[in-house]
Amino acid sequence: MMKRRSNHNHNVLYGKATDTSSSTTSSCSSSSTPAGDEPVEWEMRPGGMLVQKRTDVSESPAPVLLLRVAFGAVRLEISISSKATFGELKRVLTAETGLEVAAQKVIYRGRERENGEYLEGCGVKNRSKMELVEDPASIERRYIETKRNAKIQTAHRAISDVSMDIDKLADQVSVMEESISNGIKVPDIQITTLIEMLMMQAVKLDNIVAEGDASTQKILQGKRVQKCVEILDVLKVTNARVKVAKPVIVTTKWETFDPHPSTNNHWTSLIDL
Repeated sequence: MMKRRSNHNHNVLYGKATDTSSSTTSSCSSSSTPAGDEPVEWEMRPGGMLVQKRTDVSESPAPVLLLRVAFGAVRLEISISSKATFGELKRVLTAETGLEVAAQKVIYRGRERENGEYLEGCGVKNRSKMELVEDPASIERRYIETKRNAKIQTAHRAISDVSMDIDKLADQVSVMEESISNGIKVPDIQITTLIEMLMMQAVKLDNIVAEGDASTQKILQGKRVQKCVEILDVLKVTNARVKVAKPVIVTTKWETFDPHPSTNNHWTSLIDL
């Protein structure tokens, strides 16, 4: 009779375990917890395994792991908590390598690890070895960005060279403007040559491929050339109205004087003596 009753009770408990996880949790807790001890909390894993529920509060701090990370020819040693995730490990690696988290791929045991995976859960132990590689898409983006920056720097240098030439030509325009305003006529060939030199600088600017701040500098220098050419066009008209002053010719008239008769006789008498 006792054996049959025991089987009956076992069937009842088994039926409760298969019906709801909540009833199983309460039954197992009550049956496995001795009187006077704290109740043990359980949780059901996705595979159907009933395990003790983890608590956030731990009696001792998590151990610190020393990981060996290979990044190309560089070997890094990273200290990190065993409770950390691979995402947290990547943030530490960012400070060491300069790679952003999105550009990193951490390979452990032949497989890339996701940011949300825990080191401890993946079997990472002290002095475990990992490999860090840069995402190919990130390498391509960095290559494109480097190439773009190189073009911008080349454009800046070219515009700077043209700007220096424009400065010299602008100084000549100022000197020419001052001379004509003072009524001094300037040869037309000088004005024409200066305009041609400015137009050559405008052509150089047009051939420079620029973007961003370099494009703004290019437009600014183009406006300077245009302003100088407009000034020279006005000076060309003004210069044509300037009259050339006739040269002053200084002539000297010389007078001849006849000798006085008495003086001539006096010298004659002296000679006779």
